[in-house]
Amino acid sequence: MIKKISHIAIVVPRLEEATAFWAAALGLDVSHQEHVPDQGVDVAFIPVGESDIELLEPIDPASGVARYLEKRGPGMHHICFEVDDMAATLARLKAANVPLINEEPTISADGKKIAFVHPKGTNGVLVELYELPVTAESAEATEGLRHRLRDGRDVYTAGAKAFLSGIRHGREADAPPQNG
Repeated sequence: MIKKISHIAIVVPRLEEATAFWAAALGLDVSHQEHVPDQGVDVAFIPVGESDIELLEPIDPASGVARYLEKRGPGMHHICFEVDDMAATLARLKAANVPLINEEPTISADGKKIAFVHPKGTNGVLVELYELPVTAESAEATEGLRHRLRDGRDVYTAGAKAFLSGIRHGREADAPPQNG
């Protein structure tokens, strides 16, 4: 279901000042920045292990992030989890009566499926879920693995069987003849 924490998003009044803190004071590097007009934000990503800190600067005063900053000030905005199967995750949340902001996922510019869980259902934390897009390469690798496992032609399994078979036959050949 949940693969990892993708990122923790922090709303900041100015990216330049915020990135200076993360880079200068903490010694972290900004991996990239994005202008996301449909969300009304500029974003900077700072890798920390397998996750990122995502800094959000509102650029549209009517955006949700701008309203958040105005009402609550700078600070943590949401936590994002990468999931294997968005449809199954949303179905499980719906079945548990967890309030969702997105009943169906939206698709980001880079093809990710994204949905938000309402803070009313998470003890006050806005939760973002995303699923990476299926690429031709990842689909081919997954199908190849399924095929090998289904047909029992996995190279490692075949090698292990041959090895064990050789041991068994080797012992039988080295065993002293039994008197009948």
